[in-house]
Amino acid sequence: MRVPVILFAVLFTVQATAQTNEITVQKKNAATTVKNQAQTGTCWCFSTTSLVESECLRKGQPSLDLSEMFTVRNMYLEKAQNYIRRQGAARFDEGGLGHDVIHAMAVYGAMPESAYSGLINGQTQHNHSQLVSDLRSYLDSLLKAKRPIPDNWQQRFTAILDQYLGKPPATFEYKGHTYTPLTFAKEVVKFDPADYAFFTSFTHHPFYQSFIVEVPDNFSNGAYYNVPLKELVSLTKTAVENGYTVMWDADVSNRGWMPGKGYALAPANGAPVQGSEINPDLNEQPDSQEYRQRLYEELVTQDDHLMHIIGLGKSPKGKDFFIVKNSWGTNGPLSGYVNVSEPYFALNTITVIMPKAALNKAVKEKLAMAMKN
Repeated sequence: MRVPVILFAVLFTVQATAQTNEITVQKKNAATTVKNQAQTGTCWCFSTTSLVESECLRKGQPSLDLSEMFTVRNMYLEKAQNYIRRQGAARFDEGGLGHDVIHAMAVYGAMPESAYSGLINGQTQHNHSQLVSDLRSYLDSLLKAKRPIPDNWQQRFTAILDQYLGKPPATFEYKGHTYTPLTFAKEVVKFDPADYAFFTSFTHHPFYQSFIVEVPDNFSNGAYYNVPLKELVSLTKTAVENGYTVMWDADVSNRGWMPGKGYALAPANGAPVQGSEINPDLNEQPDSQEYRQRLYEELVTQDDHLMHIIGLGKSPKGKDFFIVKNSWGTNGPLSGYVNVSEPYFALNTITVIMPKAALNKAVKEKLAMAMKN
């Protein structure tokens, strides 16, 4: 992620000013409370975990607070294996994409936050800066050492994780029952990885086929189904209108991203966005597939941050907005939420994940065909 995690709170504190929120909520689907990833690059986990929690609520299940750090820990291990096998010619960092959460819950299961928070010794906020530095240093020391590397190197790697995050329990109690992570995911979360669909929209690959999205944090080579931009927007809006929520992976370093003021807008050339109040009806850049692709190719629109779309709203003049749950705590005028305009979404989206149940029959059939090919 290009936005330094340590600046998250500063962004909100510096930019937050009194404003009149002029977005009228049209649809707001069930979501769990806003969390704080703090000084970590783990938005990919917070956003997608929130999506899974919302799906539980939509299905009428009790509200769950799932452990993000159990997933993050398991993915650090997979990143390390990838880094060693590729002899350091791979990314080892805090970032990831939403499909990593779906994969991790399928393979390793899930835990409630009460069973494993990843906070030790009285910590109240996450900070992985030293953890990642120590993990990477250890891996690099293995690669620099005389071959063969020790077969038990993962034991030392796991010990570093234990030192910073604590050791997760093999079993735990939840509401009077004993679970393992896998039985908890199956019996309580009722999690099925096949329930989720992955989408993107770029012209350097054919539409209606899946491809591995070329962004640095896609260390695990996750594939996303490629659709035209207008279809991507439509799929997302329709899903939310029908009561579903959507994980959103986007660029948040481009002009118009203003979480401290509760908005993300894509101002057209010269359109003012500064001031104590934001005009949600300002003139915005048209959502062109070609312009979006150019921004990606020029490395302007990149994979910065992942969030969770839970609702829809309209401006006084009828412009459509997505209501987005962030993971930077309850700061800002909307207590951790951001109103994202449709043009901003269209130009800055990298990927989305949504429940397959939100898709119509034709899209489901196309997805099934893509998976066979």
